[in-house]
Amino acid sequence: MLFQGAQGALLDIDHGTYPFVTSSNTLSGAACAGAGVGPKDINDVWGVAKAYSTRVGSGPFPTELHDDTGDRLREAGGEFGTTTGRPRRCGWLDLVALKYAARMNGLTALVLTKLDALTGFEPLKVATRYLGPEGASFDEFPYHQSILHKAQPEYREFPGWTEDITGVRSYDELPQNARDYLDFISEYLNIPIALIGVGPGRDQIIWTDASQAIEAPAAAA
Repeated sequence: MLFQGAQGALLDIDHGTYPFVTSSNTLSGAACAGAGVGPKDINDVWGVAKAYSTRVGSGPFPTELHDDTGDRLREAGGEFGTTTGRPRRCGWLDLVALKYAARMNGLTALVLTKLDALTGFEPLKVATRYLGPEGASFDEFPYHQSILHKAQPEYREFPGWTEDITGVRSYDELPQNARDYLDFISEYLNIPIALIGVGPGRDQIIWTDASQAIEAPAAAA
């Protein structure tokens, strides 16, 4: 049995970037309350994130790009509202925020989508720390809005790749630079990446060895 959440972790009314949130709890624990299933009956929690960051509407977004790179990323990822056509805000992957979301949800694996959208970008960046307005550094996601709204990201840079990866179906077939990018994300979060999206098609998914290892106990049960 699969429970699927509909909105991002940082839109959670209690643990998100209030007041820029939705009206309910969006964390994995809410599935237990909403479906009437005890937490001990949940075997695995997979979090879904893009290979870069986006946000719709207002709210803090430390890694947002207000330049040509941000425009290119928006075009490459098709980041426009499905109904309204409104451009989404785009930026580099924010591992500080993603680590916070992983902890709150108790993630056992990560599903990373739209890796193909990063093809041709050089260099790639991921935020690994925030710098506060008074010079303080934050390795963990800050709760106070006064800090978060003024936080500046500290980046780790990676070489990009130019190869077309939309036809790749195994992890080993990915360019080395793409694998290095994924490996760093997994190691930083201390969570295996189970699925990798390399295109919009239903078949454009890479199932990693980690996904098989995670599925085995559940299937045996």
